[in-house]
Amino acid sequence: MSRPAPVGAIDRSAAERTEPGLLDRLRGDADARVLVVKGDAAPRLAPDEPALAWAAPEEVAEGATWAFLGRDEHHAPVLLAAWHGDDDPIEAPAGWAALRVVGGDLPAAHADALVVAVSLGRFLGERFCPACGSATEVTLAGWAQRCTGCGRELFPRTDPAVIVAVTSEDGERLLLGANAAWGGRMHSAFAGFVEAGESLESAIHREIREEAGVRVTDVRYAGSQGWPYPRSLMLGFHARAVADGEAEADGTEIVNVRWFSRDEIREGLAGQGIGLPGRVSIAHRLIREWAYPDEATDAGAGER
Repeated sequence: MSRPAPVGAIDRSAAERTEPGLLDRLRGDADARVLVVKGDAAPRLAPDEPALAWAAPEEVAEGATWAFLGRDEHHAPVLLAAWHGDDDPIEAPAGWAALRVVGGDLPAAHADALVVAVSLGRFLGERFCPACGSATEVTLAGWAQRCTGCGRELFPRTDPAVIVAVTSEDGERLLLGANAAWGGRMHSAFAGFVEAGESLESAIHREIREEAGVRVTDVRYAGSQGWPYPRSLMLGFHARAVADGEAEADGTEIVNVRWFSRDEIREGLAGQGIGLPGRVSIAHRLIREWAYPDEATDAGAGER
């Protein structure tokens, strides 16, 4: 790989997306650097390092779908090459790193870039119009598609979802649930998609009641996170149970709910005892904020 990673946050420079021929021009820019994604993974820089390897445009195999991610701290173009084939679009001597695995170890700006790349890459892999079935063409430098049949404009979809860390009445325990999809191996905060016509507040009360059996109060917003599984905007909250004794798993989606002490949660965060979400997720952040309240006070609402 022949390009260093951007040092700071990427400026999306959205105004440039309307420029005709932008992607073709930037692919010929000697300063351009490319984040290649295959599914939810990008090339690793080294076997024992979480850092990602960035490429030059000419290193990427033909057949990738391209997008303009923005500009780095030196105003150099940052591009996405999304690959939807079974083979590898680029040589990756150190293998491929999935977002869920390495995202929490990356610098915040690089983790954010990978989230955007994976999300946009999935959108670019959907190349047929949902209305008439015709093929689509990429527009707005990768940020939209236009149907070649009916002319409909398509944009990346983001579905709002709430995720809530529920504390006990006295605030000394944390209620977490084990999702059936995880086989009981991990406990996490409670989450669910916002339904049509529903407010965030209503979604919180409904989801917690459905999944964990408890009513909640003292709902407080904590922050948000774009999350490409499948295409969500996770809106994080803390809340307090009205009555601890109401806690009961729904038995379908959530197979077990349990109250945890701070010591148990801190052990889990250290990789011992209970399984907890990885550091890249907002669920991890919500849990950690409760386990280490003094540490959380110093963190901004938008930080991971």
